[in-house]
Formats: sequence, structure tokens, C-alpha cells
Amino acid sequence: MSTNMMPSANSDVDWKRIIFLSIGLILFFVVNFSPPWPDAIDPSGKHFLLSKEAKGALAVFLLGGTWWVFEVVPIGVTSLLMGILQTVFLIRPAKTAFQQMFDPSVVFIFASLVIGIVFTKTGLTRRLAYKMLVIVGEKTSMIYLGVFVVTAALTHIMAHTAVAATMFPLLITIYGLYTDDTETPTRFGKGLFIGMAYVAGAGSIVTLLGAARGAVALGFYKELVGTDITFFQLAYYMFPIGWIMTFALWGFFMFFFKPEQRTIPGLREKARKLSKAMGPITKNEIIAASIIFGCIFLMSIRPYVAILEPIDKSAIILSSTVLFFVIRILDIKDLESIPWNIILLFGGAMSIGFCLWETGAAEWIAINWLSMFKDSNWFVFVMSMSFLVMMLTNFIMNVAAIAIVLPVALVIGPYLGVGPDVITFSALVVAGMPFLLLVGAAPNAIAYDSKQFTTGEFFGYGIPASVILMIITGIAVYFIWPLMGMKIML
Repeated sequence: MSTNMMPSANSDVDWKRIIFLSIGLILFFVVNFSPPWPDAIDPSGKHFLLSKEAKGALAVFLLGGTWWVFEVVPIGVTSLLMGILQTVFLIRPAKTAFQQMFDPSVVFIFASLVIGIVFTKTGLTRRLAYKMLVIVGEKTSMIYLGVFVVTAALTHIMAHTAVAATMFPLLITIYGLYTDDTETPTRFGKGLFIGMAYVAGAGSIVTLLGAARGAVALGFYKELVGTDITFFQLAYYMFPIGWIMTFALWGFFMFFFKPEQRTIPGLREKARKLSKAMGPITKNEIIAASIIFGCIFLMSIRPYVAILEPIDKSAIILSSTVLFFVIRILDIKDLESIPWNIILLFGGAMSIGFCLWETGAAEWIAINWLSMFKDSNWFVFVMSMSFLVMMLTNFIMNVAAIAIVLPVALVIGPYLGVGPDVITFSALVVAGMPFLLLVGAAPNAIAYDSKQFTTGEFFGYGIPASVILMIITGIAVYFIWPLMGMKIML
């Protein structure tokens, strides 16, 4: 046999992949089969046992986190392993572990991705993209800013998952005007898509319409404090923080992902011509837009209309998917084009998130962490609580992170003289912005479908972005909210 046909030993062995595959497996087996760990003890002296099942949940969580970050296998395949390990090692029954992989939140993400396909197929995406580019012009810095402002603004009135699904095809169109080779990653491409994901989180903290986490936090607040935080009180305190973070992220992406081209010469005129060439809006565009915005309207008013309140938002948005096929805007080929890797990613994330919650593993982490700061300065306590929420929300649903940490923090807070408002609002700020892992929020996973960045890159750049988030949260806690009238100390 010719030597040039012999496979190279060096090229056939991906040592980085083998190392991180092994690290994930070692973490799983060491944690799962280790001797019992000490109880967590809250300030009242109550003990919280880390059961065998809870320790197993932590083991699965560590393996999943390692494999997701370093993408040793497709991220959707790692998610399947989350359910398999829970079942094989008797952490939870198969029916529970796998059933939660198709949680209503995963269905919501599926329907949001379908909306993105509809925007693209009908031409609504290109029409919106060309109009935006005519307004923002040819400077790539202004294109960044325009995309970020529109994304943040939309999350004030609709769920950030739906916003990301709406913006994604629009960004694909914009990126296609920046370069002919849309398959090759660029700094501008990375900044555009990662930036959209980050800013969707920043904007979503401003109102209760951006995500479910706000309603959950306010529910705990009412139960433990005995008073209500209104829709407008939330928006009053969150609006400046959400927009400060949006503009801070613009600066962040201009620094780390400064576009290769300062301008795109002739872009405005090209966008104007392309917009004109599309002609008048079509029947399918009108029908699609009516269905989409009709669903968004129903989801927005659902909490305030008695007949709609019991209906899950996933059922409302999924009805749009059915309608698109009934009226033949979509066909079977479109169904086959859905990025199932992303759907599976969130299915696995929901399953392990519920596993950490239901086995008590997450509560054990929260009590151990917060108890370390029960005698500290009030500011240190608030920031440590915020840091814990920020980290947990990268691995489990932000609703679960809030549900685990906030009740504990609201109980410990009075011992330090800390008011409940600052605890609740600071937790909500960081819960909205998981910048480290794709599983932290649906916009992160939707952005990943652009193929402009790896999970490792997302994690790496998420570290300085998370530092900026903590700094701005600290400024809000210490300076901005007191000036706005929030009572920080009891």
C-alpha cells in the first residue's frame, strides 16, 4: 500500500476531545460514587441532607456542563445523555427524566424557531432587514447598535425567545450583505449573533412580558414579604439597568468583536434598491405577520385576561405552527429543516434542571453558599446572592434559579438588615443574563445556529461579559436604586 494512503496517527487522534470526554466521565463517577457529603445548614439551624439521588444529579450536571462547553459530541447528543444517566443510575424514573425533555418550555422554543422559518420563507425578514439598514446606514458600529436597540426594545413587549427567533433570520440577511461567504465565521458575525443573544437577556429584565422569571420572583416576594411589586414598579427600577447593560454590551462587542470592515460601502443604497425590488407586501406576508403578532398579543395580555390566564403560552404559540401548515405557508421540507440539535439541547437542559431542583441538590448548593455570607456586610451578601443566581441560571432554568435562591435570600436578608426589594431586583437582573452556556437561555441556543461561534468561544467571552454584569448590578445596588427611592436597608 502506498505510504501516502496510510492514515496519520497524529491526525486521527483528537486528544483535546478525548481529554474533555474523560474529564466529564471522571467528574460523574467520582461525585456519584463518593461517600455522603455534609448537610447544608440554614441560619435557623435546619439541616438539608444531600441525598444519594441529589448527589447523582450534581454528577450528571457536572458531566453535562463539561461536555456542553467543550462540545465533545453534538450538544443535542449530550442532552440525550442527561436523561439516560438519570435513568440508568436510578437518580429519577425514566418517565420523569425523559418526559421533562419535552417540557412546555421546549415546545415554546420549537414554535419560536418555526416562526423564524416563516419570517424567512415569506420574505418578511428581508423586508425588515432592508428597512433597518436604510435607517442605520453603512457603519458596522451603527449596524451593531441598531440590531441591539431593536432586540432590547422588542423584549419589553414579547418573550425574549420569540424575539431571538424573529431577529435571527433578519441577522442572517444582514450578514449576507456583509460577506458573500456566510459559512465562514468573522468577528462581525460573532458579535452580531452573540450580541443579539446577550441583549435579548438585557432587555427582557425590564418588564414582566420578557420572560416568566419576573412573575415567579414577584410571587415569592408577595408570599414572603406580604406586599406586591406592580408591573410599573418593576419597569421603573429595571428600565435604566436594562438599557445601561444594552449600551455596555455594545461597547463590549465593539472592543472584542470589532468588525473587519468599518463600513460597508454602498450598503444603504443597495438595501434601498433591494427593498424596492421586493415590491408591495404579499398576501402570505400579511397572513404570516397577522398570525405571529396575534399570538404575541394573546401571550402579552394572557396574565390580565381571566379566560386566557389558565392557558399555557406554549399552546398559544404552538397554534401558530399548526396554522402555518394548515394554510400552506410551510410544508414538510420546512419541518425537516428545523434545527433539532437546538431543541434537544434545551430538552436535556430542562431535564437536568428539574432534576437538580426536585432532588434538592440545587437547594443544598444555595443554602451552603448563602450561609457563608450570613454574617457579612450587606453589600457583600447581596452581591454573593446575585453571583449564585447568575451561575445557576447558566445551568438550569432561570425560573428554577430564582425559585431556589430567592426564598433563602429573603429569609437571611433581615438578619443583616437588608430590604427585600434590593434582593429581589438584583436577583432578577442577573437571572436574565446567562452569558456562559448555551443552555442558560433560548436566545443563546438560537444564536448558535448561525455557526459563527463555538460553545467554547461563547463560554470564554461570557466570562468578561459576566464580570461587566456583576459590576453594573453592584452599581445599581449601591448607587442607582437608592437614588431612585428604593429602600435598601430595613
